[in-house]
Amino acid sequence: MGYVLHGDRRSGSAIVELALAEIGAEAALRPVPLEQDAQLAAEYRRINPMGRVPTLLLPDGTVVTESTAILLTLEARHPEAGLLPAGEDPGRAVALRWMMLAASEIYPCVTRYDYPERFGAEPASIRARAGEMAREIWHLIEAGAQPSPFVLGDRLSLADLYLAVLSRWMGNEAWMPGHCPRIQALARAVATRPRLAAAWARHFAVPA
Repeated sequence: MGYVLHGDRRSGSAIVELALAEIGAEAALRPVPLEQDAQLAAEYRRINPMGRVPTLLLPDGTVVTESTAILLTLEARHPEAGLLPAGEDPGRAVALRWMMLAASEIYPCVTRYDYPERFGAEPASIRARAGEMAREIWHLIEAGAQPSPFVLGDRLSLADLYLAVLSRWMGNEAWMPGHCPRIQALARAVATRPRLAAAWARHFAVPA
């Protein structure tokens, strides 16, 4: 069998769809509607006990969870796609730096923003602080990575796919243009890349 991707619209599975599109690999898409808490259903948790999306099944049936693990697995399986610079190229370290920062610092804020009631007795306060913390990291990435339009200049990498999708969450579609214009331009460059346009359109509008 080919790849099988479990996910939902506007979720973390969008990042994986974009990577598969850039590779040119087909995948069967299996919907996991988050609004219906389908990720918590017993049938799905037999595949991913954490009850999260995305989950990717490799052609041999191997289950891969966690979006960064999935992306690095795809990069290793398809080196010809150039999703990251190879070997000791310093661009590889640069791309991984910003992707991993977003994964470790922004993604946890997303979870607290989307599900604040899971984290304490004052969900409104938890959600507000999660939004503030995420935007602090966005400012850091804007200033430090200085994408033009991508993190590696004209070369697309996994970092760009990751940052572009995360930049659409937490109400940031309206916030980004005025506060992180470089990130907004990065998202637009990803959205309008011919190989990625159809996959992007399944999840998001094209950034202005």
